[in-house]
Amino acid sequence: MTDINKKLTPQAVVYRLPVQLHGLLLIALLWCTPIVQAAELTIEINQGQDNPTAIAIVPFDTGRLSLPENVVPIINGDLKRSGLFDPLPRGDMLSQPHKREDVFFRDWSALDVEFLVVGEIKRKSDSQLEIQFEMFDVLKQKRIFVEKVSGAESQLRDMAHIISDKIYKQVTGIPGAFNTRLVYVSAASREEKRLNFRLMRSDSDGAREKLILESEEPIMSPSWSPDAKEIAYVSFESGRPAIYRQKLATGERDQLTNFRGLNSAPAWSPDGKRMAMVLSKDGSADVYIMELATRQLKRLTRSSAIDTEPAWSPDGESIIFTSDRGRKPQLYKVTLATGLTERLTFEGDYNARAAMRHDGKGLILVHRRDGKFHIAELDFKTERMNVLTETSLDESPSLAPNDSMIIYATQRNSRGILAAVSVDGNVKYILPATNRDVREPAWSPLLSK
Repeated sequence: MTDINKKLTPQAVVYRLPVQLHGLLLIALLWCTPIVQAAELTIEINQGQDNPTAIAIVPFDTGRLSLPENVVPIINGDLKRSGLFDPLPRGDMLSQPHKREDVFFRDWSALDVEFLVVGEIKRKSDSQLEIQFEMFDVLKQKRIFVEKVSGAESQLRDMAHIISDKIYKQVTGIPGAFNTRLVYVSAASREEKRLNFRLMRSDSDGAREKLILESEEPIMSPSWSPDAKEIAYVSFESGRPAIYRQKLATGERDQLTNFRGLNSAPAWSPDGKRMAMVLSKDGSADVYIMELATRQLKRLTRSSAIDTEPAWSPDGESIIFTSDRGRKPQLYKVTLATGLTERLTFEGDYNARAAMRHDGKGLILVHRRDGKFHIAELDFKTERMNVLTETSLDESPSLAPNDSMIIYATQRNSRGILAAVSVDGNVKYILPATNRDVREPAWSPLLSK
């Protein structure tokens, strides 16, 4: 049984600082349309698999409980968003069982349903709820599993995502990533027409949006710690870029760098003990590694070119980075033990912002083709560059922790939005926000359960 017993809502740290423009604020030009108010991200599904799995999630029995969330629509939304499932609408159900003894498989066979999920929600204690749910294979007419998940009323949405993860894994064999979080940056206009930047956190479906940091100066490059309890980011609040780390549960934060010049692109190591970053304190922009316990820095690249956007390999033994040392932005890998550097991309004149798959099978990156920026995958085995998106101003890809989906920033109607695409390119959806301009998404690791 899964028990959720952690705090989920961070305290917002709010900063309101004077605007000080300087050359390093060129990134601010990326923000297009001012925001006048905040709103949760919403899901618009553009494309799914041709033959999704038919599944029915029967409304759970709640007895006389009055609950703040209805978990079944959340589960249906998760599964639908994956593109792999086609949840049966409640109005099409011939019956609504809650336990094994109430299930008549003929009802579901008649509707061509492949899998059935039923459940009930009970009060476990004054502060805790318990959801028991069962999954059935309709064709084989047998129960696959029965499980329980518990938590506070305020955690019903988390419990729903956990149930979605279990269903997803049962059918696909891949761990689900619905019970994860997103962080991203939004820009808002104030009455005096100046941009206001916010670092936000939400569920993977865009719900429960929370403020982490607010500033009149740009915020960039959010990065998750491996335990999903902290984030690192770049803030210009001091008048120049500096790297910070911040605990989500308390809002406590720590400034890691404030060197002259660039302090950018923080990236946590897989073990959480080190952080790769880009500094120009010694002249050129190079990749450095900081030992977080001691703040000791090690310079990893030495080039007169711009080396930036470091990303760790899953084993922590190498770093992928972007460099224009060949006159055009391309991706390179440096092995930490030896310092050996090799070029990874050769197709096209622009390849940047890499994220290595967690299974080590390839890279997700920004690739320019015919003058347009797309999200693409470089498959290490076939050495093929597979373009996954059709829009033209795509940037900042971030992989789901199960390697199933990629969230990225793009534009629609001259406004920055978030979008997602599956690693095979077959599933696509967008997460537009009303009156918002959003950028730089980062997908969290799997949360502890």
